[in-house]
Amino acid sequence: MVNINYMDISDKIGLAAELACLLEVSAEKPGNVTPTHDFADTKYQDFLISAVAIGKAFRNVSNASVGETILQAVKDTRALTGVNTNLGIILLFAPLAKAYALDNKNDIRERLRSVLDSLTVKDAELAYEAIRLANPGGLGKADRYDVSETPAGITLLEAMQEAGHRDNIAGEYVSGYQTIFGIGLPTFKDTIKKGTSISDAIIQTFLVILSWVPDTLIARKAGIDKALDISGFARKVLDCGGVFNERGHEEINRFNSFLLEPSHNFNPGTTADIIAAILFVYLMDNNLKFIEKE
Repeated sequence: MVNINYMDISDKIGLAAELACLLEVSAEKPGNVTPTHDFADTKYQDFLISAVAIGKAFRNVSNASVGETILQAVKDTRALTGVNTNLGIILLFAPLAKAYALDNKNDIRERLRSVLDSLTVKDAELAYEAIRLANPGGLGKADRYDVSETPAGITLLEAMQEAGHRDNIAGEYVSGYQTIFGIGLPTFKDTIKKGTSISDAIIQTFLVILSWVPDTLIARKAGIDKALDISGFARKVLDCGGVFNERGHEEINRFNSFLLEPSHNFNPGTTADIIAAILFVYLMDNNLKFIEKE
């Protein structure tokens, strides 16, 4: 039997990364791959495999740079599954994991800020290599520092600053993970304390984030106006009660049917990545346990 209280910090980080991914994909979030809905090119089992695949890289985070962790996690994922399931998650997890591995007593956000400010040119080069290897869809082309090329002389944080206006993941780097710590984590904690299941807490948090922050994967595929419309739809679902009543659940199902159009252009995949990072933080802060209603 594993005693979590005596588990090494590296093992905790690796296990938290795996659990966060498993929990995120197993919740019935509207518009995403879930236990009851596959995409034509990406299956639920691909996400399960990917969750386990990244564990090794994150257990080694104390001995690796952020860029090395990102690249290794992507390589390990690609070795086991042929599709991009977790690039955004890996990009979000890597600085967080490094922050939790730091041997000091500072608040996690202070440690995270230190990690982000310390990112190097080499981190950018390795992260760009990982992005090319993962080959995510819908990226388009950037005027400067496009991911198809090796970045010239900029740190990973500077690269994220270039992309922050068009990508939610990059925006988290720039803001010090404001969506995760400022919106997502408080919502998740509050929902759990109200006695919901973990799955419902994940769905409610997903809806709240999407209602506030238009999903940039949708914006790249279908345009910013459609992304804004979908955020408005999420607000209407919340106004109907979200996960807290029957009408809310009916609206969640209707929202899901709307988002699951055949091309998957309305897939809020970046919001799902942010949910995984919220779960990672929650698990690390609570010793890999869920604190239920007080």
